[in-house]
Amino acid sequence: MSEITSIEPQKKDKTRCSIFIDGRFYCGIKLEVAVKYQLKAGMQIDKARLDEIQLETEKSQAMDKALTHLSATMKTRKQISDFLTKKGYTEPVVNYVLGRLEYHKFVDDYAYCRAYVQSVTGKGKRMLEADLYKRGADKQAIQAALDEIEEDDGEAAEVLKKYLRGKEIDRQNLSKGFKYLLSKGYSYDTAKSALEKFGETDEDY
Repeated sequence: MSEITSIEPQKKDKTRCSIFIDGRFYCGIKLEVAVKYQLKAGMQIDKARLDEIQLETEKSQAMDKALTHLSATMKTRKQISDFLTKKGYTEPVVNYVLGRLEYHKFVDDYAYCRAYVQSVTGKGKRMLEADLYKRGADKQAIQAALDEIEEDDGEAAEVLKKYLRGKEIDRQNLSKGFKYLLSKGYSYDTAKSALEKFGETDEDY
């Protein structure tokens, strides 16, 4: 058993309160729910029971918050999970919402990754992969989406052209441009092919 050490009204929403278990924030619930279940500081409670209470009373509200969060742009499963967790929802509630969202295809990491890699320009596969990892996308979904695209040396050449704008087209600046393309996530072969479009064919790259 654990102890409810504090119940505090939330500053941003006066209709809700934060439950602290053993001195640490555990979850948020409506004040009326806390009253209904007679939750109070000093009370001994099983965390699983608190999870049940929140799931029973707040899953619909959590779903509404998630759908609102999704309304602007697509999100990965991890982004929705982090969003709901920060809102004070427990793991059972988060899993319930994610399950419903995935069932209705509102959350689909593969669709998210596919849309991202097809819409972003000026980045090679390695940087696209890194971006998607930062967004918490599923590893298999990332790989599947990346497998569907090929790096374009023409696009890389455009990136290089912008980098070289206002600079003298000499070996030193081309060498810096080559490194710049690598830093943008392009593969060695793609960067070298882009460089060749500027007349640089040195095999030392």
